[in-house]
Amino acid sequence: MFVFAPVRAHACSSRGSACFLILFSSFGLAACATTAGSQHYDTLSSDFARSSSLSHSAPEKEPSSIKGPVLERAAFVRAVLERNPSIESARQGWRGAIARTRQAGSFDDPMLDLGVAPLSIGSSKAPFGYEVGISQQLPWFGKRSLDANAAAAEAEAGKSDYEGVRRELALTASNLYDQYFVAQRSIDINAAHVKLMIAMRDSAIAQFGSGHGSAQDSLQAEAELTHMEHDTIILASQRDILVAQMNELLHRAPELPLPPPPGELPAPGSVRSSVASLQVEAIEKRPDITAAREHARAQQAKVDRAERDYYPDFTVSTSYNAMWDMPEHRWMVGLGLSLPIWTGKGSAMAEEATAMRAQFESDVARMSDMARTQVFVSMKQIQESEHVLRLFETRLLPVARDQIDAARAGFITSQNPFVAVIDAERNLRKVELDYEMARADYAQRRAQLDRALGRIPGLDWKGSDR
Repeated sequence: MFVFAPVRAHACSSRGSACFLILFSSFGLAACATTAGSQHYDTLSSDFARSSSLSHSAPEKEPSSIKGPVLERAAFVRAVLERNPSIESARQGWRGAIARTRQAGSFDDPMLDLGVAPLSIGSSKAPFGYEVGISQQLPWFGKRSLDANAAAAEAEAGKSDYEGVRRELALTASNLYDQYFVAQRSIDINAAHVKLMIAMRDSAIAQFGSGHGSAQDSLQAEAELTHMEHDTIILASQRDILVAQMNELLHRAPELPLPPPPGELPAPGSVRSSVASLQVEAIEKRPDITAAREHARAQQAKVDRAERDYYPDFTVSTSYNAMWDMPEHRWMVGLGLSLPIWTGKGSAMAEEATAMRAQFESDVARMSDMARTQVFVSMKQIQESEHVLRLFETRLLPVARDQIDAARAGFITSQNPFVAVIDAERNLRKVELDYEMARADYAQRRAQLDRALGRIPGLDWKGSDR
């Protein structure tokens, strides 16, 4: 510690306490000054405040979006993003990272030293002796800003993690919605075929009464109706399980009902962008890749910060010692410098941060490769789904419907047995169910493409977050 006597110390000697209070106040103002991370904190806090409109909905209030006559996909996904506790958990993790930016780059608290001469207390031979000092450590230039930059990059990574949770949860919600649609449509298709089979059984009974059929025909129809009733129970159970899983995402009791899905799934438009342009979009906008980039940036700031540890820190201080005989010597000011001669710790910190930066940069490269592959695969699967849907709509469904009409007409005119009618009905039911599942597969693959691109699945097929 280098200690310097102030100019005109005698001016303060008679008013040592007043001078000391002035210096103490100046130290307090320095310690309470705006930290290096305050600007980052203000900017990130604004982003965090805007996120409150996308989440943190009161869980005790039922969202109006799930109370309509039918449950739309976008309404369900939006309600999940507003109510699911995982969203708020990730959001609060982001909030904690933002708070660390305010801590980073702040000054250490000043140190106040108090000392008394105990033998002077109550002594008749000497006045009361005391010494008061205050000191403040000041880091080397640039250290605080580098600490703040590292914390800000970590906070940006926390924001990307939050956005990633939203997109993963939206994908889960969208896929559950498709399964819910298939389950409800399966129940509807099965109910329609129950009516059809009842009519076919009645026709078989009428044919037998007129002497043109056999008793076996109506028994086959009855057996098929029994299987359909069994399927109805299984399908209803599957639907109720899906409703419970959807309620879990909505932070609701599993037994609460949900509106049925619409009778038709809105078909998303064709993807017109090229695979190459979509791959570029994915690499630029995916939250997980952005988070890895921000982690790498934070580690680079830590590398730069570790290199600054080779420079000394300052400690400024002032003290007042009432025990000096000469008043000019009672008030002292000082400047201290740390001696960074032990470089092992700083070198290890720099090496660790360099390794972590390289790790995150490798993660960026790996996830970029994965994003390109996911976009390519999703596009191929979407093209496959579009081809399959065209086959169902132009060939499989019309042929299956014509087949059952021909079988029924042939049975009535005694040109084919009743078992041909049963087989045609089974084929039509299977084709109709397969068609609904193919439509749901198409929607799921579009949702997977949105997730691969960094969009929020289910809210807008064009990728809008609103």
